[in-house]
Amino acid sequence: MKVEPQKEHRWLEQLVGEWTVSMPACDDGSTASSEAPSKPWSETTRMLHGVWLISEGSGEMPDGGSGTNQLTLGYDPAKQRYVGTWVGSMMTHLWVYEGALDPTGKVLTLDTVGPGFEDPAKSTRYQDVITIEDDNNRTLSSRFLAEDGTWKPVMTMHYRRKM
Repeated sequence: MKVEPQKEHRWLEQLVGEWTVSMPACDDGSTASSEAPSKPWSETTRMLHGVWLISEGSGEMPDGGSGTNQLTLGYDPAKQRYVGTWVGSMMTHLWVYEGALDPTGKVLTLDTVGPGFEDPAKSTRYQDVITIEDDNNRTLSSRFLAEDGTWKPVMTMHYRRKM
C-alpha cells in the first residue's frame, strides 16, 4: 500500500525539529503550579515517511525525577481528522487523540478522554491545543471539561526551536 502525504500531513512538518520546552509558573488561577518555572525539557520531532509525526520529549519532573514522553500525530483522510497518541513515563494512561485545525490553520485542537482531573475514578474529556506562533515558536495548552461544563486550564507549554 502506498500512501501519498496530503496537505494535512504537510501541516505537521512545521513541528519537525529540535525544541526547548518550558512551562512557566502560573499565577492566573489555572491549575498549573504556582511555584518557580520548571526546568526546560528537550523535544526531538521527525516525520515518518511524510505521514506520521513522531516526537520524543524528556526532562526533569517537578519532583526532581526524570520524565520522557512520546507523541504520534497523523491525518486520517477517511475520518478527515488528525489522529494520534501520547504516552508519558509519569502515568499509565494511553491518550488517544482525534482533532481538527481551526479556519486560520494555526490552531490544532486534539480531543481525548482520560482519568478525571477532579476525580481520577471518573473519565473526563480533555483537549490539547497546539498553536503555531511563528516558524520557531508554538504552544501546547491542555484543558479539561469540568463538571460545571466549563473548560478549565491544566497547563501551557512553550516550545522554542533550537537554532
